[in-house]
Amino acid sequence: MKEAEEKDANKMTNKQKSEHPVKASLAQSLVVLRNKYVLTVVVFLVWLTFFDRYNLVDMLNNASTIREMKAEQEYYKARITEDSTRIMELTSNNENLEKYAREQYLMKKADEEIFIVKQ
Repeated sequence: MKEAEEKDANKMTNKQKSEHPVKASLAQSLVVLRNKYVLTVVVFLVWLTFFDRYNLVDMLNNASTIREMKAEQEYYKARITEDSTRIMELTSNNENLEKYAREQYLMKKADEEIFIVKQ
């Protein structure tokens, strides 16, 4: 009898050795998931990652949006500062205003001609 049991045990170990390693690891992970506490934690993490109102995916998207908006905010602050200094220059001196009008809007005096040279 013992010999028959030993043969059966040897067959089982040979069978386990011949299994593919992925199948063996999958079987081992399924054994771990049979534990009710591990299963509960896994379900909880999946729920928080995908299905909750404040899920992880949306939080990551919001974080990237916030980064982009802060970069835009810095750009616009710099632009506002630049434009404010430009306005101060134009309102403080009429020569600067005339120069700006000639350069940007191609304005001229009555007795002048303007030639535009494209490079």
